[in-house]
Amino acid sequence: MEHEETITLTVVQLERAMANAAKLGAREALRELGLHDDTAATDIRSLRGLLDAWRSARKTAYETTVRVVTTGLLAILAAGLAVGWIRQ
Repeated sequence: MEHEETITLTVVQLERAMANAAKLGAREALRELGLHDDTAATDIRSLRGLLDAWRSARKTAYETTVRVVTTGLLAILAAGLAVGWIRQ
C-alpha cells in the first residue's frame, strides 16, 4: 500500500507548478513532432505556406470547374437555339 502525503500549496505556488508543467508538456509535444530545434519556426512558416497554396489551388480548381460547366451548359443552349433557328 502506497503512503499518501498531503501537500499544501499557495495559489501562486500552484499556478507556477501548473505553468511549469504546461511548458514541459509543450516542449515534449514539439520534440515529438520534430519542431524543437532552431529551424522549427522556418518549418512552421513553410508548412503554412504549403497549406495556403493548397487552399488557393483547391479554390481555383473549384472556380474553374464551375466556369467549365457553366460554359458547357451555355454552349449546349446556344447550339440548341441555333438548331431550332436553322429548322425554321
